[in-house]
Amino acid sequence: MSLFSKKQIQQEIAILRQTAIPGITVLIIIIIARLTGLLQHIKLITFDTFLRFRPDERTDKRVVIVGVTEQDIDSTKSYPLSDREIALLIQKIQTSKPTVIGLDIVRNMAVEPGHQEIIKVFRQSKNLIGIEKVLPPEEILPPPSLPPEQIGFSDVIADQDGKYRRYLLWTTNPKNQDEDKYSLALQLAKTYLSVQGISIETGKHDPNTIRFANTEIPRFLANSGGYVGANDTGLKTLVNFRSSQKPFRFLSFNDIKSNNFQPQWLENKVVIIGVTASSVADFFNTSATTSSKIAGHIYGVEFHAHVTSQIINAVLHGRPILKSWSQVWEYLWIIAWGLIPIIIGMVNQNIWKILLIMILASFCLTSIAYLLILLGWWIPIAPNLIINGLGLSAFAFYKHDQAQKSKINERQQTIEHTFTLIHNGPLQSLANILIQACTGNLENEKLILNLEKLNHEIRAIGEYLRVEALKSNESLLLGSGLKLDLKRPIHELFYEVYTSTIERKNLEYFNKINVKVRTFDPIDDKYLSLTNKQELCLFLEEALCNVGKHAQGAKRIEAIGKQENNFYTLMIKDNGCGLTSSFESKGTKQLKNIADNLGGDFQRESLSPKGTVCQITWKLMNNQ
Repeated sequence: MSLFSKKQIQQEIAILRQTAIPGITVLIIIIIARLTGLLQHIKLITFDTFLRFRPDERTDKRVVIVGVTEQDIDSTKSYPLSDREIALLIQKIQTSKPTVIGLDIVRNMAVEPGHQEIIKVFRQSKNLIGIEKVLPPEEILPPPSLPPEQIGFSDVIADQDGKYRRYLLWTTNPKNQDEDKYSLALQLAKTYLSVQGISIETGKHDPNTIRFANTEIPRFLANSGGYVGANDTGLKTLVNFRSSQKPFRFLSFNDIKSNNFQPQWLENKVVIIGVTASSVADFFNTSATTSSKIAGHIYGVEFHAHVTSQIINAVLHGRPILKSWSQVWEYLWIIAWGLIPIIIGMVNQNIWKILLIMILASFCLTSIAYLLILLGWWIPIAPNLIINGLGLSAFAFYKHDQAQKSKINERQQTIEHTFTLIHNGPLQSLANILIQACTGNLENEKLILNLEKLNHEIRAIGEYLRVEALKSNESLLLGSGLKLDLKRPIHELFYEVYTSTIERKNLEYFNKINVKVRTFDPIDDKYLSLTNKQELCLFLEEALCNVGKHAQGAKRIEAIGKQENNFYTLMIKDNGCGLTSSFESKGTKQLKNIADNLGGDFQRESLSPKGTVCQITWKLMNNQ
């Protein structure tokens, strides 16, 4: 059991070092990058992309835009439009009985002719909301003839990349902190909903926000969604743009003047008047909507219309308002998905399987995030996609490095295998010739015969290595010249090795052995690789050669393979003179290396009163 535990622990530590430690390091780096805001730009781009690719929604007919187009400016021959033109436009719209009108055009001073006319219209229009700008540096006063409750600010705040994803609903007056200021969109939505019997109130779950009936407006915080350390002063909310090529009904200034519309289009609706001429710089950058006539831009009046529609439809129809998880849940989500590639790398080392699994995991993550966006939840996705990409790249680099190391190991194994072939064949024959030559028992004819045999053995090894270089390592050449098919069962291979080695005439002490015992228990192939079979055959061959070369006086030899309690022991024992030297030969080192490769124990020692035992014991573990 100790052998199993030791090997398993070593394998787990190796896998931990190869996958878990680099993976956790990448995860920590990504979390730090997110905390410091380095990933904010990528996350915001992902957020815009999800919003842009949502299914189309129906046109919101509750909100109508009356735009002053380039053609309208050309027809009036002047810009800005005069007070008279604006007054006549408002009066014409009022005849269709809209619920509320928003004038997203600055009227803080007279634009003659018609100033007295517009003052009169302003005073008569109790459902009209004018605009002002309250945030520095461009403060603009509201129309002086409109009361404060009919004013909404038009200030909007851009993100660091110059795009607009948030909307400021409420703020305090920078000049008077005790005075509240409402945005144009909030004033329009508030007025429309009040007609439906729904008033604005303080939030229940978050007392720092507002609600209409049971619908609470999610408050934007400094670290909401993909933001890090953003400005969250005042009451801001994320803009859930309507996903449609035609989000609102659009009428031009001339459409109204020429009665090119149906009154019911405006009746009981929110009508927002603004400039939609490309020559007037009243537009904002956005990548979250596909309805823009100018790619990447949205007119100011459209921006206010989207937020007005967002609030009204959330209250009346439950349309989702964008919100995000708390920081704790977001980081738990990132960590949970970040552990997936680590776990995959620990249980599977096949790069193609890992690639497929990571693609599927990334697809699932993206799909979940996309579906949640549709439901109004913005969850992290960019950090984990980056983790998956970096993790896969790192693993691919690691596998390439391992492949290079494997090639080096293969070369080393080829060298060692070549030496083993030479050691177990020609060198054994040469050693026997030298021993006989030293004792004077080698006649000239016999010397020539042995040298010819040695020449044949050397040439046979050369030919074997040439053939082996052209195909996979599924065979083994023994020193006797026998070639083994390693795909055969191991106990059959043991018998082949034993028989061919014991019959080698150049190992003199085999000739005097009278008792030969051999028995080998079979081993299921699932416990052995081809390399394991090769090493075990070489172990048996080397141990037998040592008997034939050194076991002087031996009359008995035993070669036994025995399986007990999931352990296997391969033993070669003789009753010869025993070990005559403590010197560790090259052959002994070879036997020890084979034992180490199997994770087993090696033993070679003298027996009492005489003899030698050489054996290896290892635990059978599934290699498939």
